[in-house]
Amino acid sequence: MIEIIHLRKAFGKPVLKDVNLTIESGETMVIIGRSGCGKSVLLKHITGLLHPDGGTLLVDGRDVTRLYGTELDEIRKRFGFLFQGGALFDSMTVGENVGIALKVHTDRTEAEINERVRTCLQMVGLSDVEEQKPAELSGGMRKRVGLARAIAMNPEYILYDEPTTGLDPIMADIINDLILDMNQRLSVTAIAVTHDMISAYKIADRIAMLHDGVIHMVGTPDEIRNCDDALVQQFIMGRGEGPIKSLE
Repeated sequence: MIEIIHLRKAFGKPVLKDVNLTIESGETMVIIGRSGCGKSVLLKHITGLLHPDGGTLLVDGRDVTRLYGTELDEIRKRFGFLFQGGALFDSMTVGENVGIALKVHTDRTEAEINERVRTCLQMVGLSDVEEQKPAELSGGMRKRVGLARAIAMNPEYILYDEPTTGLDPIMADIINDLILDMNQRLSVTAIAVTHDMISAYKIADRIAMLHDGVIHMVGTPDEIRNCDDALVQQFIMGRGEGPIKSLE
C-alpha cells in the first residue's frame, strides 16, 4: 500500500499543506481537484521526483522521502507512469519508446525486448506501429503508446496523470476502458489524477478530493456523487457559484 502522512510542499506559496491519504493494495484511487491544486505534484512525490518540505510517504512500508540514488531507483522500477501529454520521445520510434526502460534497466536481448514491446502494444489495442514516430500518431494513439510504455516493466503501481485530457469523449472512454482492463489484468494498484468526473466515476474504487492543500474528502464514487458537502458538489457539478471561488 501507499501511505501519505502530513505531506507538505511549497513553491514560494504552499501547494500541499497537510496531505494525508492511504491507497490500499489493488485499488484504483482517483484524485480530483481544480487545475493547479497540486494533483500532479502529489504524483511526483510518490515516485520521488520531488522531495517534500515535510511529512512521510510510505510505499510498502519504505519512506521514499528518505531514499536517494540506487535505492530510490529500485523503488521507481516498481512504478509505471502515464504522463498527461504522453511524454513520448519525438526522435524515437514507437517501439523504441515502449522498450526504453527494458533496454536501460534489464539485460533482455533485443529480440526479447521487441517481443515484449509487441505484447504491450497489443494489450492497448495497437499493432504494426513499432516503426512509426509519435508525430505520425493521433492523440489517442499517443496515449495508448504511453500506456504500453507504462506497463512494459510489469509494474506493481501505475500512475495516471490526466489520462483523458485533450481527447474526444469516445476516445476518452476507450482510454478509461483500457485503464480498467490493465488494472484488472495486471492486478496493479493505480492512482489517477483528473478533473474529468466521467472518467473518475468509471475507473475509481475510491475518489479523494484535493482542495486548498489538503484531502478534503474521500469516498466511493457513489458516496462522492451523493454527498451533501457543498464544496464537493460545486466541483463535481462544475458550478461557477459556490464555496470554491472562481479566482482561486
